[in-house]
Amino acid sequence: MRASFLVIAALLLTLGSGIASAQEAPTVSDLKFRAEAGDRTAIRQLAEAYSLGKGVEQDFVQSAHWYELLAKKGDQFAQVSLGMIYARGYGVEKNMTAAFNWFRLAAAQRNREAHYNLGTLFFKGEGTAQNYAEAAKHLKEAAIRGHASAQSDLGMMYYEGKGVPRDLKLSYYWLSVATMQGDDIAQGQIKKVASGMPAADVREAESQAKEWMEKAKKTWK
Repeated sequence: MRASFLVIAALLLTLGSGIASAQEAPTVSDLKFRAEAGDRTAIRQLAEAYSLGKGVEQDFVQSAHWYELLAKKGDQFAQVSLGMIYARGYGVEKNMTAAFNWFRLAAAQRNREAHYNLGTLFFKGEGTAQNYAEAAKHLKEAAIRGHASAQSDLGMMYYEGKGVPRDLKLSYYWLSVATMQGDDIAQGQIKKVASGMPAADVREAESQAKEWMEKAKKTWK
């Protein structure tokens, strides 16, 4: 399992909507007015503004406040961001249980990042009891939705037999899929897995991975 999985910046959307002129962009005052009236787009933009320090002094406390408001309205992306905020302790006291609970809400909406993060927390036993079977289940949910890190980690779980029966062909299969997406860890592990497999099994797993990728990637969002 890779060492770090929570990178808030990776989930933050670019503030604004591609408006050419900075003068046309909403001010923080405008965003606050709209956000306090319940405008979800404004709430998101305000949370991102405070998180990134765009148009306002960076303030993780304010960012967490607005993300939580949006997350409580059921927004899956805000729920993932808030889970990351609690996992990192940005503007709030670090709380892995709270992070787990927010990821779980987003995962119920089939959010692949949430499934990946849940898989990682179950694997490490952070915010919840360690459970390799649950880790594998959530990693697979993320993997089939195109999450390269989840594909790589799932491949290694099949290699190690953690949470799933040990299966070198399935290990190679998922590592191959992740490698096709450029995952560095998968690229480093796939030769080790292949070394313990008959050449025919390697070819078959690789062929199946390519075939699956061609079909699956058309459904990824």
